[in-house]
Amino acid sequence: MDNIKQLDQAYVAHTYARFPVTLTGGQGALLTGENGRQYIDMGSGIGVNAFGACDAQWLEAITHQAAALQHTSNLYYTEPCAKLAAMLCQRTGMQEVFFSNSGAEANECAIKVARKYGAEQLGPEHFTVLTLKNSFHGRTLATLAATGQEVFHKDFLPLTPGFVYGESGDLEGIRKILDTVPCCAILLEMIQGEGGVLVQDKAFVQGLAQLAGEHKLSLAEILRLRLSLTEALTLS
Repeated sequence: MDNIKQLDQAYVAHTYARFPVTLTGGQGALLTGENGRQYIDMGSGIGVNAFGACDAQWLEAITHQAAALQHTSNLYYTEPCAKLAAMLCQRTGMQEVFFSNSGAEANECAIKVARKYGAEQLGPEHFTVLTLKNSFHGRTLATLAATGQEVFHKDFLPLTPGFVYGESGDLEGIRKILDTVPCCAILLEMIQGEGGVLVQDKAFVQGLAQLAGEHKLSLAEILRLRLSLTEALTLS
């Protein structure tokens, strides 16, 4: 297994530090290393794979689908896409869903929708999105700019314009920003994961929703917690 580590170090870009463990398999919440040692998986793929390793129902489903059709473009109809969309709408109360490859891509879509809404409904100057300090919204250039942490900004300047940052819990401060900056949306995490496990106060979120209504803004809420089971995006 040392060969695996050497191959990785030689040919994979060094964007992330690795733990000195080579995983070879697993079952449920237990992962197995190259020496047979087992580890309890507390990460679930950093919150994106929550089925556990080798879940029998999941394995059966993807084996069945891979034997039929593993991939098409969005130019065609497929049964899994239509059925999943219907299930998500029925369970969330949403009218339609947008399928994307990552959380960053979902946020990019939300930003684009918000800017389109701002341009059409509020005026072309309304393209700025207000986010919160300590937030994390992705690693693309736009979502890095949306992220309210300087540590993520310093190597990628100049940032994409069109983002301002408010303090969590400070409704009056955010009101002042919205009164002076022509915004199109408010984007926030209900639970800030990368900035610390910080849960937004219910009254603060309700106040943001009221401010969004007063200023005719889109409000995007992300349920995000690293090591959690759920990350969802809603637009209203």
